[in-house]
Amino acid sequence: MQRVEAELFTDGGNDAVVRLPGRRFPGVLIQGDSLHTLRSDLAEVMEACERGELAEARESAGLLLADLDAILTRYAAALEEYGVPRPY
Repeated sequence: MQRVEAELFTDGGNDAVVRLPGRRFPGVLIQGDSLHTLRSDLAEVMEACERGELAEARESAGLLLADLDAILTRYAAALEEYGVPRPY
């Protein structure tokens, strides 16, 4: 393990925006339990598709998209606050 100093653009919550040394743009640090939840949510979408339950798949996908949109919105707001251009 290596210790480094990172720039913290938001509080240290489940989806903290941080920039590691040597990186031009910040990234999002997703805690392991939150990453597992995102993966489980996507697995639900896949399973519903495999069963042919498209309405259920669409609903689950919509919830997952909303979660990812919230993370992306937080990321964009943090970059804007510190005058960092978006990498996309």
